[in-house]
Amino acid sequence: MEEEQLPNSPQNSSLDQSIDTILRPKKWEHYVGQEKVKAHLKIAIDAAKKRSEALEHVLLYGSSGLGKTTLANIIARELGSQFHSTSGAAIEKVGDLAAILTNLGAGDILFIDEIHRLNKMIEEILYPAMENRVLDIILGKGPSARTIQLELQPFTLIAATTQAGKLSAPLRSRFGLNAHLEFYSTQEIQKILENSSRLLNINIEPEALRIIAASSRSTPRIANRILKRVRDFAEVKGKDLVVANLAQEALDLLEIDERGLEATDRKILSTLIEKFSGGPAGVQAIAAATNEDENTIEDVFEPYLMQLGFLMRTSRGRVVTDLGYKHLGLENANKNNQQDIFNV
Repeated sequence: MEEEQLPNSPQNSSLDQSIDTILRPKKWEHYVGQEKVKAHLKIAIDAAKKRSEALEHVLLYGSSGLGKTTLANIIARELGSQFHSTSGAAIEKVGDLAAILTNLGAGDILFIDEIHRLNKMIEEILYPAMENRVLDIILGKGPSARTIQLELQPFTLIAATTQAGKLSAPLRSRFGLNAHLEFYSTQEIQKILENSSRLLNINIEPEALRIIAASSRSTPRIANRILKRVRDFAEVKGKDLVVANLAQEALDLLEIDERGLEATDRKILSTLIEKFSGGPAGVQAIAAATNEDENTIEDVFEPYLMQLGFLMRTSRGRVVTDLGYKHLGLENANKNNQQDIFNV
């Protein structure tokens, strides 16, 4: 079943994907933000190049849309390496991984997105490949089974995940470089939007860019997607210049407020307040009451609500904070009870 893609949804349409490729930075100087991560990676890349060695394996983790794939592409360009891309969900059999690894050339980059979705059997094959650059293949079954080893070319695995906690300890330990991508500041998002508007030939005022940046959930992918929807709105309205009022009209139509909350975010908060007295409530109960998927609530909506301080996780469940009540224009009538919960 196909779902309608909201601006803050993690999925892209095929058209948006092609535009996203155009907007994706190709060099360090074009990549805005994540300064500590970039500095760390630059040193590791320069050192590997001086030693004429393959870069150590890299784990990039952080929320969706923060630029993990873009960073992987830039690393490959800086190294002058061939870039091979796949995802954890796409590698279903041991043979799939074996085919990928044996086709890698010396110094190549293998990028695995959503690596937390690899099954355990695939992980077991990946360990010696990452550590010793050998591929162990078992031929046959039972007493007649035998193992052969294939030597692999020196390669670098760059893995990306939104759920680093789901990676097994043995897999995590085999990454020499770990980079946690943080959410972006409004100023950084505005600079990204300035670059994107030039690439897309959008004539837009700085104040309009600021409004979009503030509503982008501190995430470049979402900011660019909203920018494209605002552009569509302006074209339909016959406007050659996107001014602040026009951008705000588009956001109102998309039901995105000034803090980046969309209708589902507000529904989660209001449901917790109206049906659970502000909490605590478990994610299963919230999902049932809002008719939303549990994983979607945990992976897409909850992290940003927690980042803003509108929602808290406690040992007894999710609780709406005073800031959450204030954002909805409500008064928290259960402050004393909730204080007791936080102190448990």
